[in-house]
Amino acid sequence: MAGISSLAKIRDIHDNEKQIAQKAYVQSQETFEKIATELYNLLQKKEVAENSFETAIQASTSIEKIKEQSAYIEKLTNQIQTVQLLVQRARNDMNKKQSKLSEAYIEYKKYDKIIELKKEEAQAIVRRQEASFMDEMSMQQYLRQKQR
Repeated sequence: MAGISSLAKIRDIHDNEKQIAQKAYVQSQETFEKIATELYNLLQKKEVAENSFETAIQASTSIEKIKEQSAYIEKLTNQIQTVQLLVQRARNDMNKKQSKLSEAYIEYKKYDKIIELKKEEAQAIVRRQEASFMDEMSMQQYLRQKQR
């Protein structure tokens, strides 16, 4: 049983690592969602600005207003490119942390399974010993009855 308790301690260490990996993954997921939402909002602003720009071109609008709209769209485009890079980095980070979480979970389950097998093995040994003891008792009882 000493082997099982040492395996249980190792499993507990892996469980702790799994929990830490889970927290890191959830945090990276939240970061990704926040940045992706920011990108979505910028894309919506750009779409509205482009529609407004098209409307301004169709109507008789001053060149200053059109230049202003064009500059705003360009600014949004630059922001979108920057945020797209951030989204990609956040996605990569999230994927790495998901990988680490999977590895930690697998390690935890390995030790959990080993402990389960060791316990079953120990129970089988106890059952065999009990059966052997019962056989020995039966044999002794039979021999005593035969001697009388």
